[in-house]
Amino acid sequence: MTFNRAIKIAPSILSADFADLGREIAAIEAHGADWVHVDVMDGHFVPNLTFGPPLCKAIRKHVTTVMDVHLMIAPVDPYIDAFAKAGADIITAHLEAGPHIHRTLQAIRSTGKKSGLALNPGTPAAAAEPLLDLCDLICVMTVNPGFGGQKFIHSQIDKVRSLRGMIGDRPIHIEIDGGITPETAPSVAAAGADVLVAGSAVFGGGSVANPAPYGANIRAIRSAAGAALR
Repeated sequence: MTFNRAIKIAPSILSADFADLGREIAAIEAHGADWVHVDVMDGHFVPNLTFGPPLCKAIRKHVTTVMDVHLMIAPVDPYIDAFAKAGADIITAHLEAGPHIHRTLQAIRSTGKKSGLALNPGTPAAAAEPLLDLCDLICVMTVNPGFGGQKFIHSQIDKVRSLRGMIGDRPIHIEIDGGITPETAPSVAAAGADVLVAGSAVFGGGSVANPAPYGANIRAIRSAAGAALR
């Protein structure tokens, strides 16, 4: 992965057709996705169950961009090696998921993968500051984690702006996860985010048999975000 601050669209396969994930991934990449976002939920840290390492390993061969694995699980540490071996390029853990997040980020880095730190809406930006030198990505949750299709929490824009100031010239991405649409993308891009996760806003209206809407949706989000930077 080469670091840059250009806007990147990372469709969440949580909104894809689970019965046809290989072709869904090929379709979003062919239509402009920069990263593929994989939301891993455990039914404990968040109220939903999704994917594990075997599925990540199975879809890895279909991902030609970046496999961005977001672990909404607790505990995290026992599963880091499994997701690294499954092919994740980035592994993101929640600050709130355990008592030793510093150790967790070290463990992710030790696998040779990029390390991400996710912050829930109720967690202040200041909580990330002591950890920035262990991070390649900060994921700001703009919904409460656990389900797709929730409404964007506008109070998180100030958090993004604060993080952008803290990060300075460090090569750290700011990712937004939750409620991203062409209407919400400009505000987070202007505040300093460069990776926009979108599920229903990308997959809505399309299918593997009719993937053109995926491309239109991705272009609409990218265009709206880019306009805020001009």
